[in-house]
Amino acid sequence: MPVTEILAILVAGFGAGAVNAVVGTGTLITFPTLIAFGYPPQIATMSNAIGLVAGSVSGTWGYRRELRGQGRMLRRLLPASLLGALLGAWLLLHLPPSVFATVVPVLMITALVLVVLQPRIQAWARRRSEAAGVAADHLSRTKLTLLTIGTFAVGVYGGYFTAAQGILLIGVMGVLVSEPIQRMNAAKNLLTLIVNVVAALSYTIVAFDRISWSAAGLIAIGSLVGGAVGARYGRRLSPPALRAAIVVLGVIGLWRLLD
Repeated sequence: MPVTEILAILVAGFGAGAVNAVVGTGTLITFPTLIAFGYPPQIATMSNAIGLVAGSVSGTWGYRRELRGQGRMLRRLLPASLLGALLGAWLLLHLPPSVFATVVPVLMITALVLVVLQPRIQAWARRRSEAAGVAADHLSRTKLTLLTIGTFAVGVYGGYFTAAQGILLIGVMGVLVSEPIQRMNAAKNLLTLIVNVVAALSYTIVAFDRISWSAAGLIAIGSLVGGAVGARYGRRLSPPALRAAIVVLGVIGLWRLLD
């Protein structure tokens, strides 16, 4: 592998790890990089998913304080992400990439709209809860069920095509959960970690010989450092700044998908 290719993939991995910790569109950095160096789409998808697991670990660890107190919700959502990722990984190995490529832009636009409207949606939900005499942060059985279904659906998407699954999760949680966006981001990091691990294990078991382990290793090294850096500085962003970062990077990612 040429030195320029090694450096480019390392830098892309760092950028993807940092962006994933804050937003969740890092695949849109590493995936095109691998494609640019001639990797076939399916090999690039699987190698990228394996490499980004390291960044998901460091990003989740960096947000560990914000995960406190979310045990009840995560106990329901973690199995949903796990099962969704298994189904998504199976679909990647059995369906053409064009199947999901047609719906990705629609999902991205919907998620970004939800992120923008999140403060108003939460304010409306808070008023309804107060009128009904229920605590604003109460997660009802109905909301938890809908959140579980939404998390499963995002897990399927993430197991198939990892790009922007973090934005989709933030969009789903923003409608149903009355939590600060930084805490939702922490939950998002943990859930996407589960999806990435499941996808990586599935690809390793089923398609070991179709993975570029050199590319996956370089992405892993870069994303491990990038995830730690992204979490360190992402946690310091104010809610409006974090929301703006999600929207801006999401729009850039959408543009790259449509390009």
